[in-house]
Amino acid sequence: MRKKVTVVGAGNVGATCAMRIADKELADVVLVDVVEGVPQGKSLDLMQSGPVEGYDVTLTGANNYEPTANSDVVVITAGLPRKPGMSRDDLLLANYEIVRNATEQAAKYSPNAILVIVSNPLDAMCWTALQVSKFSKNRVVGMAGVLDTARFRTFIAQELNVSMENVIAMVLGGHGDTMVPLTRLSSVSGIPLTELMDQETLDKIVKRTANGGAEIVGYLKTGSAYYAPAAATVEMVESILKDKKKVLPCAAFLEGEYGVKGLFCGVPVKLGARGIEKVYELKLTADESAALKKSADAVEELVGIIKQKMG
Repeated sequence: MRKKVTVVGAGNVGATCAMRIADKELADVVLVDVVEGVPQGKSLDLMQSGPVEGYDVTLTGANNYEPTANSDVVVITAGLPRKPGMSRDDLLLANYEIVRNATEQAAKYSPNAILVIVSNPLDAMCWTALQVSKFSKNRVVGMAGVLDTARFRTFIAQELNVSMENVIAMVLGGHGDTMVPLTRLSSVSGIPLTELMDQETLDKIVKRTANGGAEIVGYLKTGSAYYAPAAATVEMVESILKDKKKVLPCAAFLEGEYGVKGLFCGVPVKLGARGIEKVYELKLTADESAALKKSADAVEELVGIIKQKMG
């Protein structure tokens, strides 16, 4: 019996997720989008790549959730990008409605699924999905840390001219300006970064990582990153479907760990068939703890706005 993954949102991130899942032959894919014809067309196009790429998976496009029934994993990428003149609160509430609806439908048709949230603002959308689905906290997980870590590793490898595979790094906290790269726990094949570059270079890389998404938006003008976000999402999906138990930085619902309660925050977790199987609580320095608290405070502010909306 093949595994089944639903990807909500057939835009660049969602469609690229579907492609990478098919390429790896991880599961059959249902691509859902509100725009008529788009998920159907993209799914058919991806199906027709199968004979060339050598994968045997079924891809289905849909505008409703019935074909998604009994999915093992539901990836939610749907959401609006920020438009000119739109405040962060406007975007937050617009995407809250989109994620709320997607979660309701996903939970209705796939009550045993694990939800992987990609929509922004990420940590607040994870909180929304947890409240709406009423799933246990291990079955709702957010993708941000894997992407932020990938960006951090890329820039380190470029700076040192070494293989990206040898760079080990860890990024905690929220997605965006408040992320907390743990430079003291980052290394190249076990060699601490502090022995390979000076603090000024390291600070420059940390700053570039925090602005990683904005840098790409600056180049693209009318869109945002999607190849790396999709790759990061599919690494998580693969760890769940294959029960690989990879230790990855993901947005998890914390109930006191790291001094954070009742919020999603990026932390290292073990990701397996049951979703989040363990949260690893690292001993942080005073500076790292303060940075993580600042990150959690930013999430709490957004969740507060959603709570008001929910009444």
